[in-house]
Amino acid sequence: MPHTAAGPASTLPPIGNLEPGLVLDGFRLDERLHQGGMANLWGVTRLEPLDGEDFALIMKVPRIKGGEDPATIVGFEVEQMLMPALKGPHVPKYVARGDWTRQAYIVMERVEGPSLRPRLDEAPLPLAEVVTIGIKVALALQELHRQHVVHLDIKPSNIMFRPDGLAVLVDFGLSRHDHLPDLLEEEFSLPMGTGPYMSPEQVQFVRNDPRSDLFALGVMLYHLATGERPFGQPTSVRGLRRRLFVDPVPPRAIDPELPPWFQEVVLHCLEVKAERRYQSAAQLALDLQSPEGVVLTKRAERLQTSGTIKTLKRWFFAVGAEPLRQVTVGEQLARSPIIMAAVDIENATPALLEQLRETVRRIVQTEPSARLACVSVMKTNRIGMDSLTDREGQSLHVKQLIELKHWARPISRELNLADGRLTFHVLEAPDAANAIIDFAAKSGADHIIMGARGASALRRYLGSVSAQVVTQSDCTVTVVRERLKPA
Repeated sequence: MPHTAAGPASTLPPIGNLEPGLVLDGFRLDERLHQGGMANLWGVTRLEPLDGEDFALIMKVPRIKGGEDPATIVGFEVEQMLMPALKGPHVPKYVARGDWTRQAYIVMERVEGPSLRPRLDEAPLPLAEVVTIGIKVALALQELHRQHVVHLDIKPSNIMFRPDGLAVLVDFGLSRHDHLPDLLEEEFSLPMGTGPYMSPEQVQFVRNDPRSDLFALGVMLYHLATGERPFGQPTSVRGLRRRLFVDPVPPRAIDPELPPWFQEVVLHCLEVKAERRYQSAAQLALDLQSPEGVVLTKRAERLQTSGTIKTLKRWFFAVGAEPLRQVTVGEQLARSPIIMAAVDIENATPALLEQLRETVRRIVQTEPSARLACVSVMKTNRIGMDSLTDREGQSLHVKQLIELKHWARPISRELNLADGRLTFHVLEAPDAANAIIDFAAKSGADHIIMGARGASALRRYLGSVSAQVVTQSDCTVTVVRERLKPA
C-alpha cells in the first residue's frame, strides 16, 4: 500500500487466523462480536490494564482474503489515522492500532449500548422519538464538525447510544479531516458512501462539506417518521444522480398527521444545494428543540413532488454541474454561528434596548450564514403558582413574545433574515442567568449578546445576570452596557 497509518513495520511474523484466546500485542481476543463484509469486531481484554482505562474494549480487524475493493483497505487506513485525533463523548475512545505488515487492527472503547439500526425496521416511529433521535445525532455531529471532521457515512448502523442516551458516531472509514491527508480522495474518483444517505455533493465527488452529514440526517429523519426512504436504495451512479433533480415525496403526503414544522425541517435538510440547507448541525438541533420557532416556508406546504417541467429544468442544469467553491469543515462552521440575543424586554430601558439591537445588527451583519436566536426570560416563582395572564386576561408569554418580535423587527428588515435564520424564544424560569446559560448550551450557541444596566452598589454586591452569564457560559459573551447620561 502507498500509505500507512500504523507506524514502523513490525519485526514479528504475520498473524494467522484469529481465534478466541489469541494474544495480539498485549490484547487477548475473548469473543467475536460481529462479522461484517469489511471487518470483524472482537471483544478483547488488555492483559496489563492501564491506569484510567476502566471501560470495555473492542478490536476492529479488516477482512482481507484477496479480491477486496481497494477502497475498503484504504478506508481502514483512514480510520486508523483519524481515530487518534478524535475526542469527546460522541466518539469511541481510541486505544491502539496494529501494523499492516503483521496484523492491522484498531482497539477502541466498546460502547455499551444499542445502535439505531433496529429501530429503522420498526419505522414509522412516534414523532417524539424521531425528534429526540434527531436532536441527539445533530448535537453529536456538531461536536464532530468542531473537530474539523466530516463523517460522510451517517446512517442508522453507524449511530449508537450510550446508557445515558448520548449519541455516539462510529465507523470513520469514509471520513475526512481538514488537517490530515484524504487518502480516499487521492486514490479514487468514484462517489463514496451509502446509497440512500449520500448527499448530492458526494455524488459529485465532494468530500469536505459538513452539510453532507446534515443531508444524511435528513434522510434518516424522513425514513424514521414515514417508514420510507426519500430516494429509494440506488445501486448505480446514475441512480444516485437522480437526487440532483428529483424531489422526494413530501413527508406529509405519506403521513398527513406529521406537523408542517417537521416537514419544513426535513425538507430543509434535503435541499439539493448545500447552501440552501441548514448551515450547521447546531442550527438544525435548535429547530428540533424549539419547533414553535420554526419558520414555515413553501417547503411545509408541499404535498406533491415538483412537476415535469421543473424536474426537466433541474435535470438540464444538473448535467455536468459541479458544486460551487469547496470549503473546509472549519470554514463552514466559522461562518455559520448561532448568535443568541438575550433581551430583557421587561426591565431594560428603551436606550439600552436600542443599543443592544444595534450591536446585534452589526455582529450578525458580518456573518452571512449566521442564525439569530432572540431570547427573553419570563421570570417565574420557585415555589407556588404564577399568574399566566395580565389584568386584561392576555397571556404574559404571548405578550412577551410579541414584544420580542417587535424589538427584532428592524434587524430582520435591514438584514433580510429569511429562511428561518431568525427565531424567537420566551423562556419561563425563576433564574434568568441560568435559563440563558442552559439555552445557550443546549442550542450550541457560539455567541451571546446581552444588555446590562448601569452599576449600583446593590447589584455589585448581589451579582448581576450578565456577570453570571459571562463567568459560566462556554461561548463568547458580549455585554452591552447602558450609556450613562452626563451629569
